[in-house]
Amino acid sequence: MNSIIFLIDCPDRKGLVASISTFFYQRGFNILHCQQYTDVERNQYFMRLKLDMKSLKVSRKQLEEEFGLFGNEYQLRWSVHYSDYIQKVAILVTKAPHCLYDLLVRQQEGELPCEIPLIVSNRPALEHIADKFRIPFVCLPVTPEAKIKQEAELQTLLRQYRIDVLVMARYMQILSKEFVEEYSGRIINIHHAFLPAFQGASPYQQAYERGVKMIGATAHYATAELDDGPIIEQDVERVNHEQTIEELSRIGSDIERIVLARAVKAHLERRIIISGKRTIVFSTGV
Repeated sequence: MNSIIFLIDCPDRKGLVASISTFFYQRGFNILHCQQYTDVERNQYFMRLKLDMKSLKVSRKQLEEEFGLFGNEYQLRWSVHYSDYIQKVAILVTKAPHCLYDLLVRQQEGELPCEIPLIVSNRPALEHIADKFRIPFVCLPVTPEAKIKQEAELQTLLRQYRIDVLVMARYMQILSKEFVEEYSGRIINIHHAFLPAFQGASPYQQAYERGVKMIGATAHYATAELDDGPIIEQDVERVNHEQTIEELSRIGSDIERIVLARAVKAHLERRIIISGKRTIVFSTGV
């Protein structure tokens, strides 16, 4: 069933749900699903509203204009998304193949509702995986002297393929502030540690040296601050002192796959609202 999803956040006040519901009722919409959350500490209200697209009797532009006028009274921040638009995802990788394989298989099996028309890497090591899935692979090497040029080439590719979302599937490069800001809220990174612990490089080495009893992974939106963007998804597994750095890395790789896939799926299903340094992630894409 084709649907329309509204993501809404605004200052909390009485009558919000009734007013928003009435707006869509008056226009003949059937509400398929509604999820909401109130942040009492910040007096902020969040809603994910799913409508039956068959109820749409006017143009999409007119619907958005009318809702925009309605929302002014309530100081709504909102976005609208139509399920008949298939998002295009580019995957950025370096040498580690596990997250790349996992995303490609999940997309092929229909678990991730998107197209993946492009894989970009700063090294040629994973080109054979792209070949297996018949996806264009572009290698853009990075050097300190040519980083600006490399990012410009990457941006050209993203525009050429009309990319909506970038997934850093263990892409071991730091994106510039200007690049990240241009794609704000559309770059998902997997960090092989349970942030905010063990930021930066070699988190499993750091975890081993600290003798941690749990290791994990974090998927978050990339920002100009390294490993400090709004967190989308996390998971952990218990470990003990007997496990080597290599064993911790193998366990961590499994967690990374799961966490990144969950985060990408939540984004594609329009279940995430970014609120400052936090995310509100609604639990289901129904």
